[in-house]
Amino acid sequence: MSIEFMATLMLLSVATAAAGIVTVVLMLDNPPLSLSRLCAVLVLVFGSSAAAVYCYGWFSVARGGPFPEVCEDRNASGAELTSIEQEQWPLRSACVYSDGTAVEHVSLAVNVLVCVPAGLAVAVACVGAVLHRRARLPSEAVS
Repeated sequence: MSIEFMATLMLLSVATAAAGIVTVVLMLDNPPLSLSRLCAVLVLVFGSSAAAVYCYGWFSVARGGPFPEVCEDRNASGAELTSIEQEQWPLRSACVYSDGTAVEHVSLAVNVLVCVPAGLAVAVACVGAVLHRRARLPSEAVS
C-alpha cells in the first residue's frame, strides 16, 4: 500500500471517530434514544478507531518502527544480526541472525488497540442488528 493511501485512511479514520464521538454525545443529550442507532454510531467509532491505530502502526513499521532497537547485535549463540524483516500485518518484525535463527517481535500494544476496538465493533453491530429487528417486529405484527 502506498503512503498516501495510508495517510488518507488515517486522517479519515481519525475524523470519523471524532465525528462519531460527537454524535454519541449529542444522541445522549437529546432523548428519546434509539438503541439500534446508538449501536450503529458506536460501530462507526470503534471501527474507525481500530483503523486509525492500525494506520499508525503501519507508519511505524514502514519507517523502521520501534523494532530495530529491540534486535540484539548478536544472539545467545553468538551469531551476528544479518537482517530485520518487517510485516505490516500483524505489525511484527523478525531479527534474523547468521546461523538461521529468527526472533519475532510483535507489537502487542498496537495489536490490542486494533483487535479490541475491531472486536467491539463486530459485537456492537450484532447487538444493534438484534435491537433493530426486535424494534421492527411489534410494528409488523400490528399491520
